[in-house]
Amino acid sequence: MELIKQNSQTRLFKSIIVIILGSILLTISAKVKIPFYPVPMTMQTFVVLFLGLSFGYKIGLASVSLYLIEGIIGLPVFSNSPERGVGLAYFTGPTMGYLVGFLFAVIFVSFVKLKDNYFIIFIKLILSVSIIYILGIFWLGTVIGWEKPIFKLGVAPFLLAEIFKIFLLTFLSKKILVFRKFI
Repeated sequence: MELIKQNSQTRLFKSIIVIILGSILLTISAKVKIPFYPVPMTMQTFVVLFLGLSFGYKIGLASVSLYLIEGIIGLPVFSNSPERGVGLAYFTGPTMGYLVGFLFAVIFVSFVKLKDNYFIIFIKLILSVSIIYILGIFWLGTVIGWEKPIFKLGVAPFLLAEIFKIFLLTFLSKKILVFRKFI
């Protein structure tokens, strides 16, 4: 009985550490901007998908939730904070849909299995990223107005970078999926 309790405590400790590290990784991925045409690329969507792939929806969702809570309470974890604001005011700005989309994407990507072939993995990753962008443009349209070129502003500049990240994750996925055994 004592061994079961100790094993459970070890698992909980590992989970908490991974959740905190996932939140830190998301913060770093938001701050590092990689020069890319036509706009600089952050690695946030890559990290969101990575967390869901490597640790499943529970750890991934907890990491993304912690990241969002940190941003909402005012820590400068988001991509353009503190330059463009912090806290709830920043969160509810034009990028809120994308940030909320992270939660749904990390759940959806956790359905990728080791036995899936690369084509199925690629499709699941495309759908996961699509969730982020669909929620993002719906919120963006609500905030800035539907008469604006929403797709051109909120999706098109990022497509090339997203395709690159999805290809990279697809080819790394079989190696990444083994991390699920860690927790």
